[in-house]
Amino acid sequence: MAFARSRQALAIAGVLGLALGAAACGTGNDKKSSNAGSAECAAYEKYGNHDGKKVTAYSSIREIEADRLAESWKQFEDCTGIDIDHEGSGEFEAQISVRVDGGNAPDLAFFPQPGLLKRFVDSGKVKPASADTKAEAEANFSPDWLKYSTVNGQFYGAPLGSNVKSFVWYSPKTFKEKGWTVPTTWDELIALSDKIAAGGTKPWCAGIESQEATGWPATDWIEDVLLRTAGPEVYDQWTTHGIPFNDPKVADALDRAGTILKNEKYVNGGFGGVKSIATTSFQEAGVPITTGKCALHRQASFYANQWPKGTKVAEDGDVFAFYFPAIDPAKGKPVLGGGEFVAAFADRPEVQAVQTYLASGEYANSRAKIGDWVSANKKLDLANVPNPVDKLSVGILQDPKTVFRFDGSDLMPAAVGSGTFWKGMIQWFNGKDTATVLGGIENSWK
Repeated sequence: MAFARSRQALAIAGVLGLALGAAACGTGNDKKSSNAGSAECAAYEKYGNHDGKKVTAYSSIREIEADRLAESWKQFEDCTGIDIDHEGSGEFEAQISVRVDGGNAPDLAFFPQPGLLKRFVDSGKVKPASADTKAEAEANFSPDWLKYSTVNGQFYGAPLGSNVKSFVWYSPKTFKEKGWTVPTTWDELIALSDKIAAGGTKPWCAGIESQEATGWPATDWIEDVLLRTAGPEVYDQWTTHGIPFNDPKVADALDRAGTILKNEKYVNGGFGGVKSIATTSFQEAGVPITTGKCALHRQASFYANQWPKGTKVAEDGDVFAFYFPAIDPAKGKPVLGGGEFVAAFADRPEVQAVQTYLASGEYANSRAKIGDWVSANKKLDLANVPNPVDKLSVGILQDPKTVFRFDGSDLMPAAVGSGTFWKGMIQWFNGKDTATVLGGIENSWK
């Protein structure tokens, strides 16, 4: 998932960028020709000359993330002459359908849910990726990643950003002061939670509010726990409906997650009781760690962008993260993650050029250097990843031994994964029992 963004801020940044470009290079149409022969544009020659062409892109990426996105492809724009007009929305999952069905599809969309992407592929709206894009993607990403955007043997787009979700955030400073030790097993995690609670502090803070996407952070909890208790094979069966959504193994995973999330002694530090989790925004949910009102917050690598300004994210800093401990050693150390896939609703040459570039190692390194970003791109140089948590995440994603699985709700049909599953988690926090919630989601899949 991505974050809220300021469209106005991006517009202002775009105006300033155009003004500076005009000052340095003359008119916008002159900019490409003045840079085309330069050494810095050599890497972009293969994408061609597309002076004056515009490519629209739509995603859930907003605010500072969107500003960084614009910065990451600026040199590509300067060298190819393509203007990438990106818009982010907190209601992407709903609005992309409205736009496509209304005949106002963007040229490119960054889908965080493979299940949602498949729906548009099945309706014949999405264009297959070009041969160049496919070749670039196959050179830079593992088959495990590419299968998520391949439907009926046809490839539709490469991953863009990625994230590792199997992390627990904490304060190294507080841990040192309190004499707490980072847990490496589930039993140690629970023992630490009990110790913190006994000292008068709610050990955990959580929040699942995310506008139209409210509920998704809770689905990550279940998926992470299910991978640890039942293993990746059962997880795969669950996400494809090979077993019922309310299979006993899934119910056990939700109940185990509930030993933390529905434990009034554990939650919700800094916000209230269990029910406050449903109304606490995911962006703010972990912030009480910085004020000592809670100690632990399970959230993905991208949460590094949510800490208050000036917060040092490092092993010896104000906040850092540790691997969400395994439960059954026999299941290994699975990793849950997610990401976006760049799909096209148009196949004009300039659209294909942008789609191919976003699959490249050049793009991955350009974006990584700006900071607070993770990719599974094999060409990404760890030296270009400044954030310690991101560096840890990229190392995990690039490790061929990692047992990686994509976010389950994003793999499911959109009506379930980003529909009844999300809504069911809200109901669960508001008091509905596990059997009722899971049974309702199973019925919706049928």
